[in-house]
Amino acid sequence: MNFLDRIIGNAGKTNIEELEKKLEKITIEYETIEAGYNIFRDYFVFTDKRLILIDKQGISGKKIEYHSIPYKNIRHFSIESAGFFARDSELKLWIAGINEPVIKKFAKKSNDIYELQKTLAKYLFN
Repeated sequence: MNFLDRIIGNAGKTNIEELEKKLEKITIEYETIEAGYNIFRDYFVFTDKRLILIDKQGISGKKIEYHSIPYKNIRHFSIESAGFFARDSELKLWIAGINEPVIKKFAKKSNDIYELQKTLAKYLFN
């Protein structure tokens, strides 16, 4: 994943140790970070308890909004692989109480979309 992909909104896998340091103030005791992906300055993080969407705001990115979504509130999801002409793959999450899906994009060359699908399935179907 290169810098240009991150600027235009494609996600890339993030180091778990780095995420643990960034999220130590909001994760609870015995909560384990399973996987994380970043899109330029924003992140979405999968723990064994919930999905955390992190939205850095403003020019400096010092204002941060954290969305915690219990897995039970994810109604369904889809992944769309990149096609011949399509530049990227997409993940769509439908969350209870929200009409439109949350959409995250992945680089065409990235296999992270399939790994992410397995992570979601693991927590939603257990």
